[in-house]
Amino acid sequence: MKKDIHPDYRPVVFQDVSTGYAFLTRSTVSTKRKIQWEDGNEYPLVTLEISSSSHPFYTGTQRLLDTAGRVERFQRRYGIQEEEAGEE
Repeated sequence: MKKDIHPDYRPVVFQDVSTGYAFLTRSTVSTKRKIQWEDGNEYPLVTLEISSSSHPFYTGTQRLLDTAGRVERFQRRYGIQEEEAGEE
């Protein structure tokens, strides 16, 4: 590798602001904030709005859409009967 052209790859703490969940990993992201980690060392801190601890898919709170009833709701709302819809 060429010297002085690559970003600094170092340990960084990522923290979810909604749940407080934090994890330590390596990254090249730059930040001015720092946090004291569980091992007593100080690491750069990056805050996240969504992580696996708050994302609906991973927490099981994801809403499923009812796609089967959409056509029927549309037809009821606008007064289209099945016989009329089949004639066109």
